[in-house]
Amino acid sequence: MVSLFIGRYPLSFSEVFTALGFKLGLVQEPVPSTHLNVVWDVRLSRAILGTLVGASLAVSGASFQGMFRNPLVSANILGVTSGAGFGAALAIILFDGQTLFIYLFAFGFGLIAVVLSYLIGTTYKATPTVMLVLGGVVVSSIFSALISLLKYIADPFNQLPSIVFWLMGSLASARFSDTLIAAIPMSIGVVGLLLMRWRLNVLSLGDIEARALGLNVFVAKSLAIFFATLATAGAVCVSGIIGWVGLVIPHIGRMLVGNNNEALIPVTISLGAGYLVIVDNIARTLTGSEIPLGILTSLIGGPFFIYLIRRTKARGW
Repeated sequence: MVSLFIGRYPLSFSEVFTALGFKLGLVQEPVPSTHLNVVWDVRLSRAILGTLVGASLAVSGASFQGMFRNPLVSANILGVTSGAGFGAALAIILFDGQTLFIYLFAFGFGLIAVVLSYLIGTTYKATPTVMLVLGGVVVSSIFSALISLLKYIADPFNQLPSIVFWLMGSLASARFSDTLIAAIPMSIGVVGLLLMRWRLNVLSLGDIEARALGLNVFVAKSLAIFFATLATAGAVCVSGIIGWVGLVIPHIGRMLVGNNNEALIPVTISLGAGYLVIVDNIARTLTGSEIPLGILTSLIGGPFFIYLIRRTKARGW
């Protein structure tokens, strides 16, 4: 709600509430179209999209960390981010930056990256989790190289700036129509992980212990990876690459409520949503031109992670 009053275009409290009430049919007096556009199409749509993207990235990171029993794992580990980035860059070159194709290609290649990581992970049956992580690293590296290739052949005046800005992450292109489309995969992924939170507790004990407790490990892991990938790919395709959210926010959640996913998953969703909305407000008001979100999240996430490592070095995760 605070985001509606923050921005370079000055609006008073009464003007914001009048614009909200007019769209909802509660106010009959005429409202300037500029006020409606600023409140509804810019600030409110960005706040909603930031909430969804932050929640999706954070809960995906928490799920991967719990499932792989590794505090350094995030959604990037399966190549989702790099795959989506390649898809967006390809769409910018092939379709002159049309938004719909950027979303479709980013989402599609994000899913392709996970499938490739999974296929590599099934090469050896002895240590599937380790191979899955290794497969993600390999796929992520390949897609990163392909992104560099596209940047090399892109038009330096139009396409290259678009690719670079998209890869740095932003909610500047948020519109209600785009938000509604992107909300579908993100909502399915977040709700799915929320419903699986007690299974994530069992998976975090280890495969042998989980099977001993009667859990079908393969099905549970597949579902968790599917929901986390769906949420991450949905977020990346509409906001670009925003790093560190899926790595840092789950750790803050653990500092507050511990490792129990029954509490950690809901807390992580709330923290991630609030965190990205706050960072977005800073990004669009701190300087005369908007700062890409990926820059701010990296500047915040890097030092915080160093602090976290120093704070927990003696106790482990």
